[in-house]
Amino acid sequence: MTIFQPYEQMDILHITIIQTNIIWENKRENLRLFRQKLEQVHGATEIVVLPEMFSTGFTMKSCLLAENASGDTLSTLKQWASLYQTAICGSYIAEDNGHFYNRFFFFTPEGEEYYYDKRHLFRMGQENVNFSSGNKRLIVPYHGWNICPLICYDLRFPVWSRNIDNEYDILIYIANWPASRRIVWDTLLRARALENQCYVCGVNRVGTDNNQIDYNGGSIVYSPLGEELTSIPDGEDGISTISLSLSSLRTYRNKFPVWKDSDSFRILCSD
Repeated sequence: MTIFQPYEQMDILHITIIQTNIIWENKRENLRLFRQKLEQVHGATEIVVLPEMFSTGFTMKSCLLAENASGDTLSTLKQWASLYQTAICGSYIAEDNGHFYNRFFFFTPEGEEYYYDKRHLFRMGQENVNFSSGNKRLIVPYHGWNICPLICYDLRFPVWSRNIDNEYDILIYIANWPASRRIVWDTLLRARALENQCYVCGVNRVGTDNNQIDYNGGSIVYSPLGEELTSIPDGEDGISTISLSLSSLRTYRNKFPVWKDSDSFRILCSD
């Protein structure tokens, strides 16, 4: 577990979800399209969430498309986080010491950067052959909120997302989740909100990739009560911003403290 020092607390946090088609393996074009969307929410949000592998699509060409920490994609995103004064998060194909990762990034306007490597690799799509698995969960503190980022297939494994002693307030899942398994996406996102007593933000893509896999979105934000707070219509490119309340979350947890009766096991991570 990696935990960083917190920012000054902000009770109301605005989070923006972006549901979009992804141009297959075309980083330059995907960045161009993303910047257009960033300009639409400039000044209206504290966090912008992109789909999994937003710059390439869910390709297995890790050795050809991977970037290190100083690559063009990350350098551009860091500049935009500062320019548009919002945190930006999503995932990209990372190269690190000869290994390739499906790596979640979280860049703040202040210049902080955080990373999480996808733990559960989708073997049915050969992700486990072309990428290495991460072994550490991440909690990002931002303006008094604690945020746990996870990626796509991680959603199927509730132990990995277990919210022990309310260590996080927002659970973010980014994905390239196919339309053929949409019922799983819808069901488990709501379940993660209910069982962890937290806000859950799920961001998925739309369109058809070069493997002829269809995606119909389902990007949504749930309350700790499992209520839909905002969503984007199926099959559409769209942007939605929602306000989340930290004080309301804490009041609910105090009034209905399910977390106090949770099992005592803790997640063990190997080096």
